[in-house]
Amino acid sequence: MKRLAALLLLTACAAAPPLQLRQPVVLLGEVHDNAAQHALRLQAFKALLDGSARPALAMEQLDRDKQPALNAVLAASPTPEAVIAAAGGPSWNWDFYRPFIALALQHGLPIVAANVPRDEARRVMKEGLAATGFDPAVPAAVLQAQAADIEASHCGQLDATTAGRMALAQVARDQFMARVLQQHAARGVVLLAGNGHVRTDVGVPLWLPPAVRQRSEAIGVLERGDQTAAYDQRVYTAAQVRADPCERMRRPAPPLNPEMRR
Repeated sequence: MKRLAALLLLTACAAAPPLQLRQPVVLLGEVHDNAAQHALRLQAFKALLDGSARPALAMEQLDRDKQPALNAVLAASPTPEAVIAAAGGPSWNWDFYRPFIALALQHGLPIVAANVPRDEARRVMKEGLAATGFDPAVPAAVLQAQAADIEASHCGQLDATTAGRMALAQVARDQFMARVLQQHAARGVVLLAGNGHVRTDVGVPLWLPPAVRQRSEAIGVLERGDQTAAYDQRVYTAAQVRADPCERMRRPAPPLNPEMRR
């Protein structure tokens, strides 16, 4: 694990300019499968901890229904593997996130599950935001933008009605992440999440109280060519080499997953 972390740090240094985390509340975006981006973010997180900052680490990769199990592990003699076993899902590449967890444990940081799990997201899609404890007062433009992004990410394989329901689940995730940031803002907090979640126009920043938003920075860690401007800071890396995602989506698929992996 130490060798992997060192390799990631060397890759970050060679691939992109240093990334600085300047605010006590940091929303740190990613393209989930981009190795260079994880390396760059790990370098920035380590530099932050090498100073006096001791923020909570909030992770989209951990579902909030696993927080009690996560707390039990953290109260014992935790290891990254124990944290992942207690609260991590199978759909993430943990080689990318294990070094962040290791640094958090090394410095005694709180680790917070920041995602709404799939079953709860499905309930939001079926029953709506208000019925599931979320704020239903979502600007129409935000829902439209979320739905359009979901349709695009599914390569035209979704109808507009389904995309609209999935947009509600995405908003629920953004709202919960905002609650997590508010809860830990006093000590500082770093959120690891997809770039779609950290957008200032439709994502988590939209749901932060003004006082927290003033102390926050939403950083889009983007692949070159992504022209999305809705971040407080944008950092670019090369695009990850990957197969055409639309080709994969045209094949017969398992039942719909409401969780957006952006």
